[in-house]
Amino acid sequence: MTQTPAPQPVAYLTGDYPKVSHTFILREVQAVRAAGVPVITCSIRRPPASEFKGAEEQQARAETFYVIAAAKNPLRLLKAHGRALIRAPGIWFSTFALAIRMRSPGLKAFLWQLFYFLEAGVLADHLRAQNVRHLHNHFGNSSCSVAVLAAKLADIPFSFTEHGPAIFFEVDRWSLPEKIARAQFVVAITHFCRSQLMLFSDPVHWSKIAIVHCGLDPALYRREAPTFGKRVAFVGRLDPVKGALLLIEAMATVLKTHPDATLTLAGDGPARAAAEARAKALGIANAVHFAGFLTQPQVADLLANSDMLVLPSFAEGLPVVYMEALASRIPVVASRVAGVQELVEDGVTGFTVPPGDVPTLADRMARLMSDPDLSARMGEAGRRAVEREHDITREGAWLAELFRNGGPNGKLRP
Repeated sequence: MTQTPAPQPVAYLTGDYPKVSHTFILREVQAVRAAGVPVITCSIRRPPASEFKGAEEQQARAETFYVIAAAKNPLRLLKAHGRALIRAPGIWFSTFALAIRMRSPGLKAFLWQLFYFLEAGVLADHLRAQNVRHLHNHFGNSSCSVAVLAAKLADIPFSFTEHGPAIFFEVDRWSLPEKIARAQFVVAITHFCRSQLMLFSDPVHWSKIAIVHCGLDPALYRREAPTFGKRVAFVGRLDPVKGALLLIEAMATVLKTHPDATLTLAGDGPARAAAEARAKALGIANAVHFAGFLTQPQVADLLANSDMLVLPSFAEGLPVVYMEALASRIPVVASRVAGVQELVEDGVTGFTVPPGDVPTLADRMARLMSDPDLSARMGEAGRRAVEREHDITREGAWLAELFRNGGPNGKLRP
C-alpha cells in the first residue's frame, strides 16, 4: 500500500521565540498546526531557559532552531554557505547583492547586513534540510531581513506579519517597501496596520496584504471579582511609550472623588522608577501597587479580579492585553491611536481618549467607577467582540488557508 507523503512544513521565524511578551505567536503556531499545516519554529536568538516556567514554552524552546547559536559554529557556517554556493552560485551572489542593496547608510548598517546574510545562509540550509516549502516571519525589522535573504537562498516563498507602529517610523531603515514587494503575501494585524503597509508599497501589491488578528482562547479568561471594587489594572512593559506616568497623574485625580480606588501596574522597564517616584510625590503610593513582571496565568488572574484595564499609550499596534481584558469581561480605557479603536469601541467595549489627555483619561476612569452597570455592559460587549474577532482557532484556520493558497487572492478576511 502506497503511503501518502507527509505535507511539507511551513517555517516560522522571529527574533526571539518563545518570548514572554509574544505568547500570541506561540498560540498562533499551535492554531496553524491544529488547522492541518505542519510548522517548524526558528528564532534568531535563543531566550534564557530561566524565563520560562510553563510546559508549553519549555517545549517550544526545546523544538526551535536557533540561528545565531548555529551560526557561531564556524564549520556549520562555512558548510551552509558552501552548499548554497555550489548548488546555485548565481542565487548566492544575487542574494549577497540584495543584502548590500537593502542596507541603510553607514558602516554599521553595512556590517549588520553582512551578519544578516551569514545568518540567512545557515537558516536556508536548515530549511532545505527540513524540506520547508514556505517561510513566515513575525515583525518586519531585522528578523524579516534575514527571512528575505534565507527564502531567496532556499528558493522558497516567504511572507511576514507586521504589527507596527515602530517600523512605520523607520521604513527606509528596514527596507519595508522592498520586503512587501518580495513577499508572497503580507499579514497585517489591523486595518490600520494594513493601511500603513499600503501607504509604503506600490498599489500593485495591495491585494496580497491580508488581515489576521492576534488571538487567544476566550475560554481561558474569566471574571472572578464578586463585586465591583474600583480596581484598575495596567499590564505592559513600563516603557515611556506606554504612558504609565499619565496613568499615575490620572489616578491622583480619580482618588479625589473615589478614595477607595486602587491601581496595580504589572510589568517592568525603564519607566518604573519615574512612575514610582511620581506616585510618592503625589501622595498616592498607598493606592498604587507595582507588581513587576507577571506570568501569563498571573496576568489572567489579575484581570479576572480587576474592574478595568487602562493603557494610555502614546503609540500602539493592538496589544493582546486588550483582548485578554475584554475576554475577562472588564472594559478597557485606551488611547485613541493606530488600530486601537478597531477593538476598543468608545462607549461600547470601553473608552478611547485622546493620547496625552490626562483630564479625559481621569474622567473616563471615574465614570466607570461611578457606574458599575455600565462597566458590566461594556465587559459583556467586549467579551462578544473578542469571541467574534480574536478567537485564535478561527484566526489560525484563516492563516493556514493563506499558507495553502499562497496568499489571500484579494480577500482581506473570511
